[in-house]
Amino acid sequence: MFSDKIINWYTENGRQLPWRDTDNPYYIWLSEIILQQTRIEQGRSYYERFVKEYPTVSHLAEASEEQVLKSWQGLGYYSRARNLHAAARHIAFDLDGMFPSTYEDILSLKGVGRYTAAAIASFAFGLPYPVIDGNVYRLIARLYRIYTPVGTSQAYNKFEQVLMQLIDRERPGIFNQAIMDFGSMQCKPLGCDCTNCIFRQECLAYRDGVVEELPIRPQSVKVKERYFYYFDIRWNVPRPTIVVQQRGEGDIWQGLYELPLYEVERPIGDSVLLERLGEVLRTWMGEAPRNLTVGPCLTHKLTHRTIKAQFVQAFFDCKPTKMLEKMRALELSELKSLPISRLIDRYLSEL
Repeated sequence: MFSDKIINWYTENGRQLPWRDTDNPYYIWLSEIILQQTRIEQGRSYYERFVKEYPTVSHLAEASEEQVLKSWQGLGYYSRARNLHAAARHIAFDLDGMFPSTYEDILSLKGVGRYTAAAIASFAFGLPYPVIDGNVYRLIARLYRIYTPVGTSQAYNKFEQVLMQLIDRERPGIFNQAIMDFGSMQCKPLGCDCTNCIFRQECLAYRDGVVEELPIRPQSVKVKERYFYYFDIRWNVPRPTIVVQQRGEGDIWQGLYELPLYEVERPIGDSVLLERLGEVLRTWMGEAPRNLTVGPCLTHKLTHRTIKAQFVQAFFDCKPTKMLEKMRALELSELKSLPISRLIDRYLSEL
């Protein structure tokens, strides 16, 4: 029986992870949101930090969004943190702190999709809903030689039908942990040891010699390049001061702090770069800087975007007479307490 075989394998080989030692739905939810688009090795430290800083859903709900974003800093995909905070406030203030206990109610939480809802439902409440992540897709696609491209609703529905026949209804949480670990540790994308696999006799892809062809991936999305010019604006004051602004809604890094940004559709030519950037600063600050220096280009890769950023140091003799309303002048020590993107953190670290 499939479930017995994979659970027995898991008993001997499964990974020991801190969120597997609890059935607390809040902790399980935290781990699942953190581990979206994040490797376990990186996510573990963030999970431990969140559990320490926000030991209950009420603690998380009572924190400000800025505090939560600061705790999240470095993980990327900041919409996860904003959704996490919004859902915590809903649970704490609208549901009297009671975490939803049905699949449908868990799925209704902001930022929770079918995979995350199934994980929480099975790990915390023992409900028989299968999890389907990349590792599970790979294992099931190979076992049953399924050529449906993964990552679509059609694929999820098809693989879910298969898994509903396989899942151990008495031990759904352990079954889900087992199938994810098996896909990650044994049925690897490349170089898996098929000759020593417990499912070698049943695996149709192994029988037909097409293991590394599966699963079929959807067509990749074209990566867009964006060109940023960040202004590091300084002037003579008793303590080091820097100008920042907060990113608005509807774009990457929403709610994070950054240096004043001038974005263009294509790079500015070197011959006119200083003149163009000087004009931008005069418009923003009401006067030209004493000195303007353009640093090297930094590249920052996101899933569907590549950011080409240049940092421009602008020095004024005193505080400029005009600053845009959204700009703030801070001491450098104050900036360290605010949530910033990894790109800005990298620039400040290299100064």
